[in-house]
Amino acid sequence: MTTRPEYMRNHWWWRSGWSVGRRFYTWHLVFDGQRDVHRFAQQYRAALTGVGGLDPIPEQWLHLTMQGIGFIDEVEQRDVDDIVTAARTRLASVPAFDVTLSAPVIDPEAVLVPVRPNEPVRAVRDAVRSAIGDVLPEVPEEAEGFRPHVSVAYSSGDGPASALGDALDAADIEPATARIASAELIVLHRDHRMYEWRRYARVALG
Repeated sequence: MTTRPEYMRNHWWWRSGWSVGRRFYTWHLVFDGQRDVHRFAQQYRAALTGVGGLDPIPEQWLHLTMQGIGFIDEVEQRDVDDIVTAARTRLASVPAFDVTLSAPVIDPEAVLVPVRPNEPVRAVRDAVRSAIGDVLPEVPEEAEGFRPHVSVAYSSGDGPASALGDALDAADIEPATARIASAELIVLHRDHRMYEWRRYARVALG
């Protein structure tokens, strides 16, 4: 059983390399049109309404973070296009699959929903990492330590986590099912205390 943190901290501190206006190429799984996931997230947003210090995530920005490539001013666009081409080949052998989102857990910076089963999600990430390795001399980010999850809210301040824990304990929300049939290469920013993006490419699974 995961031990809950006693305190939350602000998620929106500026990590290395990030600043207002900077954009980043990264692969995500997104949930456009996934009504059950949207229902699930909306119900948790409602359950957390009375808890301060949170930035709930709207439907259009729900995502499962997969694998970064790099800041757009540090990666050649032709390399990005070659990575997309390689990903189309590699992901063609990864079947589409269903995942379940159920009870969230508290991270010091977010409310996270573990995604199960996680093995097919890892297979998508492994294929994307291999596609990046087909083009770039090094694959960014570590292969290990990946925890497939979807966040429903980010912490926007520092303070005790007790009220958040109480609200989650009181919530009685049915799990959600999502169909994963593609991976998205997006151009991401965090200028407005939210991860927002435009799609660069969508690659179908096999």
